[in-house]
Amino acid sequence: MERRAGRDEHEADGAATDPSPAEQASDGDAGTETSAEANNETGDEAGNEADAEAGNEAGVEASDAELIDRVRAGDVGAYGPLYERHAAAAQGLARHLAGREAADDLVQDAFTKVLKVLKAGGGPDGGFRPYLLTAVRRSFYDRRRADRRVQHTDTIESFDSGVPFDDPAVAKLERSMIARAFRSLPGRWRTVLWHTEVERAKPAEIAPLLGLTANGAAALAYRAREGLRRAYLQMHLDTVAADDACRPALENLGPYVRDGLADREARKVKRHLDGCKRCKGIHAELVHVNRALRDVLGPLVLGAAASAYLASRSGAALRFRRLPKRQRQVLTGGGVAAATIIALALLLVSGEEPIRP
Repeated sequence: MERRAGRDEHEADGAATDPSPAEQASDGDAGTETSAEANNETGDEAGNEADAEAGNEAGVEASDAELIDRVRAGDVGAYGPLYERHAAAAQGLARHLAGREAADDLVQDAFTKVLKVLKAGGGPDGGFRPYLLTAVRRSFYDRRRADRRVQHTDTIESFDSGVPFDDPAVAKLERSMIARAFRSLPGRWRTVLWHTEVERAKPAEIAPLLGLTANGAAALAYRAREGLRRAYLQMHLDTVAADDACRPALENLGPYVRDGLADREARKVKRHLDGCKRCKGIHAELVHVNRALRDVLGPLVLGAAASAYLASRSGAALRFRRLPKRQRQVLTGGGVAAATIIALALLLVSGEEPIRP
């Protein structure tokens, strides 16, 4: 989804929207007002995250974004922590797609491809998980095509929409208002929304991925959810004329949903909703917009395995991180697997053929 060139802070102009995988979704045709609002948030609130969320406090692990930057700068050893953090998720998706026997090869293939992309200056800026999951899914489909004697490809599209075949249902999801609103958000917000709203991880679980404390991750998640509501509402406002009788109520729906209006204004909005079917529907969508995000981004990033993968992720990340480091490495293949992937990718990048056993 997002390549080094022409990147406009699409962390996942990618997921999973990259996917494009989720943070890897291209800006597409998201409204400029929404983008401007998101950019203002980045400057006013998100821009101060490092201080407000204590992201640089002693003891806080390097974020995925920092590790990605280090890999791009030539420190391939920084890929090891990314592997340890995300290998279990990649293996989970691979098993749902291809079965246990083929899962390890799929995961290795995906990690190798992503490393090559990062070394070339592409890939995500922060939304590593959805980008990687898209790579797993692409590798699965590439292998299926290869079995049918279709040429195998090492290319990773930043936001794969769920091919191997054109799917009108997937195309409709990509064009949906919720997907467009999501793509208009700053990359850091897309990252935290993927993990908290799509994978339903707790802030404490994802804090290391963001380089934040647990409290900092919770604060970022709150702002991202509110930002998504504002962006989604703006999508609707962009379709309403300035003199439309519904506009005053719609402009107040955001604070109305979070009980942020004065009583008098809240009563006005409620009266309008009671008598306006269209605005009542928008209000219902706005209340559940974060839940809807899971229903849209999941299939975009994960394809047909979305339901099974997301069901298996409930609580899995927290249980995994609570295991001793040695046991985590055993379950994921650990440092040996990461070192193998790094060595293989370096050979591929150099253009030399790897030595085969």
